[in-house]
Amino acid sequence: MFNILFLGDIVGKPGREVVRQLLSQLRSRHSVNYCIANGENAAHGTGLTREVADELLNIGVDVLTGGNHTWDKREIFEFIDEYPRVLRPANYPSGIPGSGVLLTEVGSPPVPLAVVSLLGRTFMPPVDCPFQVMDRVLASLPPHCLTFVDFHAEATSEKLALAHYLDGRVAGIVGTHTHVQTADERLLPKGTAYLSDAGMCGPYNSVLGIAAAPIIRKFTTGLPVRFELAEGPKVLSGAVYHFELATQKAVAAPERIHALVP
Repeated sequence: MFNILFLGDIVGKPGREVVRQLLSQLRSRHSVNYCIANGENAAHGTGLTREVADELLNIGVDVLTGGNHTWDKREIFEFIDEYPRVLRPANYPSGIPGSGVLLTEVGSPPVPLAVVSLLGRTFMPPVDCPFQVMDRVLASLPPHCLTFVDFHAEATSEKLALAHYLDGRVAGIVGTHTHVQTADERLLPKGTAYLSDAGMCGPYNSVLGIAAAPIIRKFTTGLPVRFELAEGPKVLSGAVYHFELATQKAVAAPERIHALVP
């Protein structure tokens, strides 16, 4: 059995703190072989810096995936090409910094593992078609490759459509971006493990990690406000995916993780 732990969007310092606090015991409890986390909000609640990337990669996260906030901290342009384990969505136009795919080997004998970061298009910035880009990515991968996709998208319909499009062609798909964990974990008809959204790692008593008061002012007045990270208890949300390396297939539906700490 090869177990991948996926952590939902890490939101600022509170999200990094709860990952630091719980990751080691989660890896032990669930016999985790590999950890992937969405890191596009990990620096001060939006974007990613070199310092924050180093912090997360050094505490046990193997790969950081991206999303629509990937470029919010401009310093990422200075280091992303040096960090193959920091991904930006693969369906940005060609010629931009970074990569949307990490190809590595795991297990003994070694099996290719591909981690793919994708961005949705519904209510999102304009990017290339994630369906067509995944066709090209899959055509470029070696045979017998275990492929795992983080689809960072707003609309559940778009997530489900891509999941059915890729069913049987990738081993696992997880949705990110909404910061709210869904309860629809399943094995799709052709064997792909799927969850619409992993949730987030960050402040629990919040609006998607942000203090509630400014968000309420924004909704009630329509005026711009300054977002601030919430304080208090923290939540870690994600899922463990179970695969068979010999077949590169999922053996069960994802196992959701949802833990609260003071």
